[in-house]
Amino acid sequence: MERPSYMTRLKLDRLGIALSGLCAVHCVASILLVALLGLGGEWLLDPAIHEVGLALAIVIGALTIGAGVWRHGRIGPLVLGGVGLSLMGAALWGPHGAGEAALTIAGVACVATAHILNLRFHSF
Repeated sequence: MERPSYMTRLKLDRLGIALSGLCAVHCVASILLVALLGLGGEWLLDPAIHEVGLALAIVIGALTIGAGVWRHGRIGPLVLGGVGLSLMGAALWGPHGAGEAALTIAGVACVATAHILNLRFHSF
């Protein structure tokens, strides 16, 4: 039977991957719905959604990727996750639109990849 802390880290890494995917879908859907249909701009583009998402990404990333690096000793996931979180943070400073979405999607791709690497390195 697996240790509870290991199972918790696995679940949190998987949650990080899922949240990264949801973030990317949110970015693309927001642009499409607002640009093509003029729908949902008041809540889809609300800065609070992005701030809360970044805060969740930082907490989950720090807990899981940091703990993974501590356990398996490989720094790559931490560096990649840090780059991703930096890109996501930079997206908050710009205006809403394609540039913000590109930065956010690149950031969540890096963070998701860091979580995947963390899971793979942890299984060795």
